[in-house]
Amino acid sequence: MRRSKPFIIGFTFILAIVIFVWGFNFLKGRDLFKKQEFLYARYHTVNGLVSAKPVYVNGLQVGQVSRLYFAPDMSGDIIVELVIQSKFPIPKNSIAHIFSADLMGSKSITLILGDAKEAVESGDTLKTSVEGSLMESVNKQVAPLKAKAELLMGSVDTLIAAFNAVMNDTTVQNLSASIQDIQSTFKNLSSTSSRLDDLVTSEGNRLQSILTNVDSLALTLSNNREGLTNIINNFESISDSLSKANIAEVIHKADSSINSLNQILAKINEGQGTAGKLMNNDSLYRELDKSAEELNKLLKDIRENPKRYVKFSLF
Repeated sequence: MRRSKPFIIGFTFILAIVIFVWGFNFLKGRDLFKKQEFLYARYHTVNGLVSAKPVYVNGLQVGQVSRLYFAPDMSGDIIVELVIQSKFPIPKNSIAHIFSADLMGSKSITLILGDAKEAVESGDTLKTSVEGSLMESVNKQVAPLKAKAELLMGSVDTLIAAFNAVMNDTTVQNLSASIQDIQSTFKNLSSTSSRLDDLVTSEGNRLQSILTNVDSLALTLSNNREGLTNIINNFESISDSLSKANIAEVIHKADSSINSLNQILAKINEGQGTAGKLMNNDSLYRELDKSAEELNKLLKDIRENPKRYVKFSLF
């Protein structure tokens, strides 16, 4: 019993050491009981990547980050050691891409598979790429908006300056007068509309009668469509006849006749010819008047003294 107690203590101590070593390596991403491959990636910046972060291939975890350390060439680059626990063959031209795994900005690595036929071996160094930080992404999105906002503010300033230059006291007074005129116009329109409503109400019967007459006229025209067609055809015939007639010659002859008539009237006015003398010489009028007067005297004398001119005899 006394001999077994040191043995138990020694076994327990060795087991504790083994568990400590296994746990330490497990926390660093190394599983001593599984076959593992160690790949390396060189970055200028890791954007907050830390040990034990998962490594993905197409969203499936195939390993984790084992450790990070500065490159021994004193360039400031960071070497990231990746422990791959999957048997999936990774092409040699694959890319170890650092990306944001969640909204909190924690970083992980995803392996963007290449198209090389040769697979990586433990100890190989992969190509790298880094996703921009949240601030960089926001800046990329906000920068165009900022430029547009600055341009818009400049335009607004110019517009405000132009507005202030235009809206002086005279312009404000004119604008106020225009608004008053517009209000007056709307009042007049309202009054006119009211009058029209009253007119339509009062003259509704007459409008109805007019519409009835229009309907009757339309019905009459429809019933006499054939007669109207004949009238239109006759008018077309007359129009054709007029278009075929020598209107110009007729007008020329009429003009010639009017000229001749004007010449005759001119001669009459000048006293030429018999008609001219009758129209312009009043001696004939005086002789006729004198003859009419003598004739009246003769007729009067015949009425008063008929025996002087008529003798009656019975035998």
